[in-house]
This record gives sequence, C-alpha cells and structure tokens, in this order.
Amino acid sequence: MRLLLQRVSRAAVDVAEGGEQRRVGEIGPGLLVLAGFGKDDGPALPGSKLWQTLCAKVLDLRIFPDEAGKLNLSLKETGGGLLLVSQFTLYADTRRGRRPSFTDAAPPELARALYDRLAADLSALCPGPFASGVFGAEMLLDFVNWGPVTILLDSADFPGL
Repeated sequence: MRLLLQRVSRAAVDVAEGGEQRRVGEIGPGLLVLAGFGKDDGPALPGSKLWQTLCAKVLDLRIFPDEAGKLNLSLKETGGGLLLVSQFTLYADTRRGRRPSFTDAAPPELARALYDRLAADLSALCPGPFASGVFGAEMLLDFVNWGPVTILLDSADFPGL
C-alpha cells in the first residue's frame, strides 16, 4: 500500500461522466491522500498491524504548523479534513521504455475492496470533514498544496509489521 499525503489549504474532487463534471467531495485545510494498492497487498491487510500503523501515521504525522510556524501539529490536533482518492498509478514502473507498466498494482477487484475499507476506517478516525473520490472513475482533482508538504508512506518501508 502506498499513501501519498499532501497538506492542502483546500481540495476537491469531481467525477467526469459523459462530458459533465460532478463534485463528489471537498475539504478545507487538511490532507489530500492518494491511495494505491500493490499486487502483494492481500485481503488480510485491513486490520493488520501494518494497516493500523499507516492509518495512524496519516492522522498523527506532525506536518501542520503550530502558532510559532513549526511543524508540530497533526491532522488529529488541528481537526482538519481528509480527502481520499484512489491512485493505482502510485505503482507505476517506469524503468523501461516510455510507457509505464502497472503490473505491480493490485487487481481492480482487490484494490476496490481495500480502498473501500481504507475509506471506512479513515472516515471513522478523521477529526474533521471526510470525503472521497469514486474508485475507478475518471476524476479531476483541484487542490492547493500548502507548504508545499508532500509525504509518501509506503508499506514496504515498514518491514516486519
């Protein structure tokens, strides 16, 4: 599982359908989280120590400024919002050629189940507004990266959990 966190002053996601756009979620200050799942992620991942650790990191990383401007506050402490969007391209392999390979991404059925569970878990834990994109849809993101602050959480960086 890979989670790309972007601290934002605002973020919104629209779904593009038949030439029309429909807003499906938006937040004010908080985190835009792009979530991708790999072929080695399995149905046992939700509820595992690794899953709990990564969810806690999303909420507890001290990447928001305190009154002195230091990055000392977490999403939990600021009460910020969270916008979750599925992003299989986080598993792009660009080592050969000019066309990325996505063979390292989880199959769509598994990825959808993992994404839905992640959305449910983060929604329950989020201290502020929660919104999400639509799995597998063509989406348009509109956001202002605040800082900019962008952090990658990769399950491969937490061996043994």
